[in-house]
Order: sequence, then C-alpha cells, then structure tokens
Amino acid sequence: MRVRLFHHDRCFDGACSAAVFADFFRQRFDANAEFVLTGLFHRADQLFDEALFDGDENVIVDFKYCASDKLTWWFDHHQSAFLCEQDGEHFERDTSGRKFYDASFKSCTKFIATIAREKFGFDPAGLEELIRWADIIDGAQYESAREAVEMKAAAMKLTLVLEAAEQNRSARIIPMLTKYSLDEIAALPWVVECFQELFQRHLESIELIRGRSKRTGNTVFFDLADSQHGGYSKFIPYYLFPDSVYTVSVSDAGFRTKVSVGSNPWVSQEPRHNLATICERYGGGGHSRVGAISYGPNEIERARRTAREIVSELSAGS
Repeated sequence: MRVRLFHHDRCFDGACSAAVFADFFRQRFDANAEFVLTGLFHRADQLFDEALFDGDENVIVDFKYCASDKLTWWFDHHQSAFLCEQDGEHFERDTSGRKFYDASFKSCTKFIATIAREKFGFDPAGLEELIRWADIIDGAQYESAREAVEMKAAAMKLTLVLEAAEQNRSARIIPMLTKYSLDEIAALPWVVECFQELFQRHLESIELIRGRSKRTGNTVFFDLADSQHGGYSKFIPYYLFPDSVYTVSVSDAGFRTKVSVGSNPWVSQEPRHNLATICERYGGGGHSRVGAISYGPNEIERARRTAREIVSELSAGS
C-alpha cells in the first residue's frame, strides 16, 4: 500500500507526528506500507494541490484541514485548523472515524499517539522519549528560556536542524525517529556538522535580535526582513528580555514574508490576548500563546504594517 503522508515541515512536532503516524499505521494496518513524505509550509496561498493526493491512503498530520474526499486521515491540534467555515463543516460531516482534531493537546505527536492507542489499539512502547520531547518543544515547556536557547539536549539540536531544513532533511530524519534514540540521531556525523553550522548562526541571531529589538510596554518587536536570518529561535527574545510578555517580529524566508507573534512562557503575568485569534484576522493562525501570519515574498511593507498594528494592540494598557 502506498501512503502519501503530508506533515508540517521545518517543525520538530511535524516530523515526530509523521514518524508516529507511520509507526501506528504499520503496526495496526499494513506492516509493508510505503510512505511518501511531503512537507507542508504555511504560505500566503494556503490552497492544497489535490493532485498530490495520489496515495492509496492520503494523510495530513500537524497541519490545516483539507476538504477533499481524497483525504483519508487527518490529525491536528492548532486553533486555526480550518481555513474557512466550509472546511470545518466538511470535517463535521465526515463519518470515516479517521479524522481527528483537539486543540487542547500541546503537540500533535502526543495527540496521534493517544488517539491511536485509545481507538485503534496502537502500542506506543519505545516512543515515550519522542512523544515527551515533542510535547516539551511544541508546548514550550522548557524549564527556562536559557534551556531553550542553549540547545544542549539532543531533541533541541534536532529541532534546530529540522527547522532550518534544506535538501529534504526532514524526509531523511523522519524514518529514523522511531528506530533510533534522539541521542543516536543527533550524534550522526552529518547531523553534527549541520547543527554546528546552524548553531553558529543561532548565536549570531541572538546578537542581531539584541541590537534590533524595540520595547513598547510589555511587547518586544524586531525586524529581520533585510537580514539573512529568516529563521531564528522564538525563545531568544525571552532570553534577552525575561520580563517581556509578548514578542512580534518580521522575517523574510524567501518563499514568504512572516509576522511571528508569541508570548513568554516564563513570565509571571498571564497573557491577556489569544494570539491565534489576532493572527486569524490577518489570514494567519496558530495557538493561543503563539501564532504567525504568512504574506507573499514581496510583501514586506504589508507585514511591517501588520506587525505595528499588533504591537499597538498587545502593548495597549501595559
């Protein structure tokens, strides 16, 4: 059986979700299934190319819903899982028993493992480390911003490698995630070399963000659109400004211009705003504590206007 497996790319939880689903499917349905991995990115144009749904089974994990009758499995945990009301209605009408949504889960990996165990008798033995780290990383459940930024754990090193993935590194790493420990994967020579190069850029991005950050009340803003640091650790602002509540940034990833919005997991003040709801107004989405908006590659000024509006909203009354 050929399974086309779509997953959130450049994302540790997206990679782990794909790995756990593949393990579940082989254990409970077809031990010899062939998986074709396809990474998905959030873009200004969020439409799916249904021509890619060419498997005997077509699966999406950790990404938005697609209202296609060719889609046979779906798991997601983002508040902004449905592009439009019609997609939500299509999901509600589904009677396959193979499409699942629950925004209360911090990671899609744990969500898949839970549903697979409870509804299909899946045994996730041996995957405990993977599931635990996916929950920590996607739920920002680090002990401190320092732990998140220093990236000493193998899972965090792999997160950096996956988030900066080029040349289809995700497809190379995902099949290993259920066969080897995270320490074993992180120790592979090519992973070590990739991490060291990326970690040096990570250190450079800390200084860049330090120099470009502007504080407005409880909110830190920085603009990296004209730099070569389209990707950066979202925890750097809280490492540099530990008493800030929110962060807003603009970056250019080449294929999109991105406005990122986040909240500090370690500050004593509880955030008053649902960031996914704010981002949804601009065509984006995410979770209550973190969200993003994707614009076209040449829409930097539009992204900057959006960022200014959001900074004004978040910092009002702070």
